[in-house]
Amino acid sequence: MDAIILSAGRGRRLLPLTEKRPKCLLPVAGRTVLEWQVEALAAAGIESCTVVVGFAADLVKAAVGSLRVRPDRLQTLYNPLYATADNLVSCWMARDEMRSDFVLLNGDTVFEPALLERLLSSRSFPITVAVSRKAQYDGDDMKVRRQGRRLLEIGKGLPGADADGESVGALLFCGDGPRLFREALEGAMQRGDAGSLWYPSAIDALARSGVVGTISVDGIGWAEIDSTEDLEAAARLMARVKPPAAAADALSAS
Repeated sequence: MDAIILSAGRGRRLLPLTEKRPKCLLPVAGRTVLEWQVEALAAAGIESCTVVVGFAADLVKAAVGSLRVRPDRLQTLYNPLYATADNLVSCWMARDEMRSDFVLLNGDTVFEPALLERLLSSRSFPITVAVSRKAQYDGDDMKVRRQGRRLLEIGKGLPGADADGESVGALLFCGDGPRLFREALEGAMQRGDAGSLWYPSAIDALARSGVVGTISVDGIGWAEIDSTEDLEAAARLMARVKPPAAAADALSAS
């Protein structure tokens, strides 16, 4: 099982904190966002990880290099279009890493380790989206509409009244899932507006054929970091999380 982390963006809403470093390197309860993610992936048994970088790429590469893991188990991939394109392009840049089962993470999300455990246990669909419910949804939420566990729609433009959950930015691709996602990305890149698309638009297109499912992570703590308020909430959450003792060892094992 592999992983891809999308960490190419800057996080302009967090300025001046992101004046010189991307939000994946912001400190949260004693660790950077990237460290929390890599540790959680390693503890879950992930064998290798690719971090897609863009803004301040050298800083992220240095941070990756400082982690106690084997170089062939943790690598970076540069997206030169990070400043002008949204994250569908970052996914497309990483398409060659999508040849076997993998987990996809947004680079601005921290979570309790149980979230990954629940996601990895769900293999009823080729593609599975981890979702969480709340009382109200706004225009920033990556909202979902479901029928049972099947995903019907996903997107920020979905009316809040129609939503019954939001994506937490963690997806599992298994079996035919990697191939289906690569094909959907290739199709999306043929569009004239590809640079303005988020990768969930490709998931939304696939959902129409019934190959995308969901897994509820209600009750498990997670935080998307888009603002200083989010950063404070993330710090409170992760202060309660004990870092996995075997995290570095899992990715550094021979």
